[in-house]
Amino acid sequence: MRLIKLTAISAAVLASTAALAAEPVIVVDGNDAVVYEAEPVAVAYEAEPVAYAYDTDAGIVRNTAGAIVGGTTGFFKQVIHPASVSAEVGTLGYGANIGWSLNEKTELQAGWAGGDVSDLFGDIDVNDVEYDIKDADFSNPYLGVQLRPTGNWFTMGAGIIVPDNDIDVTAEGKNDIFKIGDVSYNATDTGKLSGTIEHRNKLAPYGTIGFRPNITNNFGLFGEIGAAYMGKTNATVRATGDADELVGYVSGADTVSKDESTVTRGDVAAAAQKELERKDYLEWMPIVKVGATYRF
Repeated sequence: MRLIKLTAISAAVLASTAALAAEPVIVVDGNDAVVYEAEPVAVAYEAEPVAYAYDTDAGIVRNTAGAIVGGTTGFFKQVIHPASVSAEVGTLGYGANIGWSLNEKTELQAGWAGGDVSDLFGDIDVNDVEYDIKDADFSNPYLGVQLRPTGNWFTMGAGIIVPDNDIDVTAEGKNDIFKIGDVSYNATDTGKLSGTIEHRNKLAPYGTIGFRPNITNNFGLFGEIGAAYMGKTNATVRATGDADELVGYVSGADTVSKDESTVTRGDVAAAAQKELERKDYLEWMPIVKVGATYRF
């Protein structure tokens, strides 16, 4: 009987002290005292869902910025786990870029494009001298941002290119004449002209518009058009053979300060160089490119 009473009293006390379950409970029955150690109350915590869901419309990873500002660990993980990698080909050359998403409408990009793209450009006409592009050694690393202002496939891009582009050209006289300015020189005496063009800008701002439709959750295509301001050019022009060899005039000798008998191949090349620099070839470099993107 005492055991039954003790059990009933203990159950009532334990039920009434559920909030103090972590504290020991003492039950006294007559001269006997029994100590009951309550089990701690289990508290369930529901983890917040990870917000890195793929957006099939915008095509980029959400909440990357949260990972970046979340601390050193989050930043490191984001740097080594980019949102996308892309391959491209266009007027800046062949290349690739890596993208990091800030949110569903903004993505940072770092890339490079270059190589020999001489086949993408035609001849250069400088007044009456036509230069043929023999080689175009391009190197265009860039940093930029891609925006999706409407949250869909339409994109706008802007950034900075660090250009290092050399364009090699050659020119031969037309009908045995090199006409430079108002003076016509004997092309046989002058020989072939060859030169190199470089842009003066060390940093070139650019802007583009384009489209980036998604084919699957991970794979997409893109195309962009725009321009980069490369600035004015430096040119170097040389004449084939001995630079001190004399060159005869065909016409226009009265427009130059030197006597006809003292004009050399080097003088003709120097005159051609000035005109080629004034041309400012590709001062505004057109940007046209297409490519494919893989998103993680």
